[in-house]
Amino acid sequence: MNPSRLFILRPVATALLMVAILLAGIVAYRELPLSALPEVDYPTIQVVTLYPGASPDVVTSSITAPLERQFGQMPGLRQMSSTSSGGASVITLQFSLEVDLDGAEQEVQAAINAGGNLLPADLPSPPIYSKVNPADAPIITMGITSKTMKMPQVQNLVDTRLAQKISQVAGVGLVTLSGGQRPAVRVQVNPRAAASAGLSMEDLRTAIAAANVNQAKGSFDGPARAYTIDANDQLRSAEEYRNIIVAYKNGAPIYLTDIADVIEDAENARLAAWMNDTPAIIVSVQKQPGANVIEVVDAVKKILPQLTASLPASIETQLLTDRTTATLLTPDDSRALIERYARKRVELGLPLEPGFADRYERCALQHALKVIGRFHLLEMVKKKPGYLAYLPAVYGVARRALAALPDCRRGGELVARWVPELAEAA
Repeated sequence: MNPSRLFILRPVATALLMVAILLAGIVAYRELPLSALPEVDYPTIQVVTLYPGASPDVVTSSITAPLERQFGQMPGLRQMSSTSSGGASVITLQFSLEVDLDGAEQEVQAAINAGGNLLPADLPSPPIYSKVNPADAPIITMGITSKTMKMPQVQNLVDTRLAQKISQVAGVGLVTLSGGQRPAVRVQVNPRAAASAGLSMEDLRTAIAAANVNQAKGSFDGPARAYTIDANDQLRSAEEYRNIIVAYKNGAPIYLTDIADVIEDAENARLAAWMNDTPAIIVSVQKQPGANVIEVVDAVKKILPQLTASLPASIETQLLTDRTTATLLTPDDSRALIERYARKRVELGLPLEPGFADRYERCALQHALKVIGRFHLLEMVKKKPGYLAYLPAVYGVARRALAALPDCRRGGELVARWVPELAEAA
């Protein structure tokens, strides 16, 4: 049977079928996501555990190794890598492409719960996981500064009001604050004063830990009523720490302020970040594997005005990097490119012969010509007549490009198509 016979006998049906395929292709093309690179993201989850004050050896034996044993039992795990440093453990889990990221998240949470009894009892917080590939570059970066507030205060506000809301945006995998200015209370002990009081560092640590607890206190049960004892012993400011009684000597209390300086400062004073010459908190946003970078960035930018309005007026927010600028070019970007290349060649009179221009200049010029064709320069001129003044310069660039790029077939085709119209308009 001839497969072409059916289409030859029914020309109208064949034409309608071709039109339907064409329309379906147009609709599908408009729905294609835009990205700088093809979609090859593996489902990846990063698990971070903080253990302040612990050495890398202690972190490896007490945190990283127990968690790795639990994670190694998960199905679909393709690769596992870990890094143990002073006070932190970072484990990266990469799953096979056929594994659903949400299903892998549940497996990771179950493994963390199963290994919880193997971790140190004095961990400040349980392991935290995020659906993000640490090898991916941030899709958007912001700098937060203030001329009147201290950086620990700025970080506290950014962490509670800005970062948490951005993390709730669909497609956001991880929001990282760089700068190391987490607020903390620092106890700077005077060794001589502590020795004269007969106290060691371990005695001071035990006294501070015992005075700063937030646990259940019990209850009073009576025949008719029951009372719950409610007392919050958690200390939140440097002034409360100064009044801790660490010991008694000759019947008199020894306060912490007698043998140490207690100040409110950053958790790690040796970490900092700058935006130009100004100390700042850098907010980096990474997307989840499989999320569209343009949709995520647009969603973050949409809520930014509302979030910045909730911050004090003395805090300034500035957008530093945006990965979508390498994927999308707006008409403003095209005008800037055309003006840059046209003025550089025409006003400075730089020749563009093949033996003179290097590869970078050729590629840049070819990109400018693509911009001319993509955004329809003549249509933009009709909307903004003031841009007509640039047409002669662009026409000169196009003519020189035709001679400078004989080896670039596509560039030559673009020039041959647009030069006549540019010449007529100029």
